[in-house]
Amino acid sequence: MMQSELVERAVPWAASLGLLLIWEIGCTLFNVPEFVLPKPTVVLAALVQWAGPIWFHASHTLITTVLGFALSVGAGVLIGIAVGSSLVGFNSIPKVAIVPVLVIWFGIGVVPAVLTAFLMSFFPIAVNVATGLATVEPEMEDVLRSLGAKPRDIIVKVGLPRALPYFFASLKVAITLAFVGSVISESIASNRGIGTMMVQAASDFRIALVFAGLLVTAVMGIAMYAGFAMLELRTTHWATRRMDFDADD
Repeated sequence: MMQSELVERAVPWAASLGLLLIWEIGCTLFNVPEFVLPKPTVVLAALVQWAGPIWFHASHTLITTVLGFALSVGAGVLIGIAVGSSLVGFNSIPKVAIVPVLVIWFGIGVVPAVLTAFLMSFFPIAVNVATGLATVEPEMEDVLRSLGAKPRDIIVKVGLPRALPYFFASLKVAITLAFVGSVISESIASNRGIGTMMVQAASDFRIALVFAGLLVTAVMGIAMYAGFAMLELRTTHWATRRMDFDADD
């Protein structure tokens, strides 16, 4: 059993390393210019060379993303409880088109990035919370009402715990969308952040630095995703059914 788990964990890493190796060999064999597609080793060298500026911009992106994401969690839960599926129309609005309006209202800087991260990420949370609340059986609601429970009691004591698996699933999706929103806003209307750094690097044909910025953003997103996955496992383990098969059977 332990061997199968080790293989299962090793497969994604082996696949990633294989893709990087193919990328490296392909760029070398076909003499691909660095300003078109830099090799992974060149990207790694740029990551080390520009570690200071990358950290400066990445920390700004992380802060704006977390702020926007925190707003989306609060608003998503409340709106999911209140209105649920009627948000579909709002989600059809392209959020990138709102960034220039946010710049006019709030100027260039942190606020448009935080709001864009919020707008990108709160919809999955609201919809999943509404879906989780909808899974409460009508029969259970009837029983609780007969016992004197008020609608608020049903939501707080039954609905929200029932919605926790949906809520944590939405968090893992929403955090990646929050990073997308922050980077998009920074690339359009900011003088700090990974988005700004990548636009400036691309204008100077420093494509390796662009890829380094993408790598750092991916690492931050994966770290946040893994954190929520661990919290989900500890909080909603009762909702996860896992079957283990003994290899000796």
